[in-house]
Amino acid sequence: MELWYTENHTENVRFSIKVDRHLTSITSEFQRIDVFESYEFGRLLVLDGYLMLTEKDEYIYHEMITHIPMAVNPGIRNILLIGAGDGGALRELCRYDCIEKIHLAEIDKAVVDTCKEYFPKLAVGFNDPRVTVYYEDGLKFIRDKVGVYDLIIVDSTDPFGVGEGLFTKEFYGNCNKSLAQDGILINQHESVFYDEYADSMEKVHEKISSLFKIAAVYQAHIPTYPSGHWLFGFASETFDPVKDLKAQQWNNLGIKTRYYNTELHKGCFALPNNYSNLR
Repeated sequence: MELWYTENHTENVRFSIKVDRHLTSITSEFQRIDVFESYEFGRLLVLDGYLMLTEKDEYIYHEMITHIPMAVNPGIRNILLIGAGDGGALRELCRYDCIEKIHLAEIDKAVVDTCKEYFPKLAVGFNDPRVTVYYEDGLKFIRDKVGVYDLIIVDSTDPFGVGEGLFTKEFYGNCNKSLAQDGILINQHESVFYDEYADSMEKVHEKISSLFKIAAVYQAHIPTYPSGHWLFGFASETFDPVKDLKAQQWNNLGIKTRYYNTELHKGCFALPNNYSNLR
């Protein structure tokens, strides 16, 4: 008997991966967590039926959500991750010796525990002494912070369920308040290829643009995400993500990546014509 993991990308589109084993299923206080072993993509992390990552292509997402801001401002020292309970963004950030402190606000401890057990290479950053994990709602965690962080990365789930509050104007306003004057906000921006995603993500970009002097959207190709074309948001009061790229300084760090490079950095902010409303 063949076993397949299938996710509905829209009412008319399904994406399936053939799996060997269903390794675990946990129902936490907040969501259902599943881990599958697949033939083509290695292990899969699934939350409430939605694919969060695969071992084969997770590096694309995690490199693009972390190295973009670090190459714009190599002076980043204090960071807040919201969500990111799988540890992938944490793993990438912990490669920078210059970083002094990383706070991670994750609402669901079960996600972290599951990833430590089933994705140990992904979750290696949780062992770094610079990291402090807060098992709290990121929306509430950030409300009383003022000028604390050089970088905030919102590595959230989709804009419904436990992640819904992380797509509101109130939240992005609190992110701005919590950043230093030259701080950077990065958020996962979903995809606008399918209509049901497009409307919500265009509204998110409008909210962020109304709060920050500089707001841009950049892209990456992630094969297992809906449409394969994924977007991220970059916002700052100070830094332009392309004009202020410190390419030589970042390259001199010698960080080995599989997807990100500083030439790709320049190009990923050039959006297709049909995405012009996100410029």
